[in-house]
Amino acid sequence: MPRTLSLKEFIVLVAVLTCLPALAIDAMLPAFKQIGLDLQVPHENDVQLIIPVLFLGLSIGQLIFGPLSDSWGRKPFIYLGLVIFMLGSAISLFAQDFNHMLIGRFLQGLGAAAPRIISIAVVRDLYSGREMAQIMSFTMMVFILVPAIAPLMGQGVLLVASWHAIFGSFLVIAVIITVWFGMRLDETLKPDKRREFSLSSLWQATKEVLSNKVAMGYTLSSGLIFGAFMGYLNSSPQILQQQYGLGEQFPFYFGALALSLGAASFLNAKLVMKYGMKLLSTIAIRIFTLLALLFLVIAYLQQGQPPLWQLMTYLLLSFFTVGLLFGNLNALAMEPLGHIAGIGASIVGSASSLFAIPLGTLIGQSYNGTIIPMTIGFGLLGLLTALTLRWTRAQS
Repeated sequence: MPRTLSLKEFIVLVAVLTCLPALAIDAMLPAFKQIGLDLQVPHENDVQLIIPVLFLGLSIGQLIFGPLSDSWGRKPFIYLGLVIFMLGSAISLFAQDFNHMLIGRFLQGLGAAAPRIISIAVVRDLYSGREMAQIMSFTMMVFILVPAIAPLMGQGVLLVASWHAIFGSFLVIAVIITVWFGMRLDETLKPDKRREFSLSSLWQATKEVLSNKVAMGYTLSSGLIFGAFMGYLNSSPQILQQQYGLGEQFPFYFGALALSLGAASFLNAKLVMKYGMKLLSTIAIRIFTLLALLFLVIAYLQQGQPPLWQLMTYLLLSFFTVGLLFGNLNALAMEPLGHIAGIGASIVGSASSLFAIPLGTLIGQSYNGTIIPMTIGFGLLGLLTALTLRWTRAQS
């Protein structure tokens, strides 16, 4: 790290690199309806595909860029990822049909995977132990703000321009990040610390992760709960903007829900030291599932149109439990993989997303003008997660 780069600037830079995928997802949410109309998407629910397609690119990119950066250095692949992200942004910016939009979104996700996964490795290169934990905690504090602010950014752009300008802003932001990163941070992985890239070693590590019942059990659990959350992401603009008529107020409600999840992640750092990951995960998934089943009854009795205050109360409580689950399930999945932590993290992150994408897409595509499909999805995936956790603990 150059002497001119302060610790505060380093933390902010890492946080910005890490949160690029979240920005690309959440800033687009207010533009769903406008994109669907302009690109003549035949079915309203199909506009949701701009989210899972980005996650697909992100999942594949994690598997590619993480191992490559261990062999040839961090900076070249962060540069490459940012360039791919800019290419995807440009394709979506000038898209004349929905297929080109989806191609651009896939490339955005693929490119954003590089700064997302490699920035964590950069911290690991420079720091360890409590210092690393402290830096990652501060980074997460910045990261938590992005889902709360990004929809406001997107809505602000829409007040003065079309959805094309949101993709234009992605291009500008990516260029600024590239210049900032290039000028202020040196290569952190020295030549003597690099590992020779080998497809056979990568395959061996992959087989080890996939054959580890505990690691895969927690990875599947993480994917199931992430699938429920992705189902909400996919359908949130239609539910909040259109069904509840929030319109331009959508970012404020979405941001409040995002802060609930973030607050739980922040609190989890303290609770986990006292109660442990397994107990917190068990309690959280039980509450999440019971809330979903209870609210499903409430929603059904009101024809899937409960008052907004009831929906927001339910989602605030649910996302608080999700915030407890995300960090703990990923950490539990990584516990048996300490000797292959780098590749293990890439595989666990990618696999959990690949589990989640079809589940979240199914929930979103089931939207029928009520919140019942989403609530059913939450309940079913909550039950499956609870059963998977129970099976996984039996393997320990």
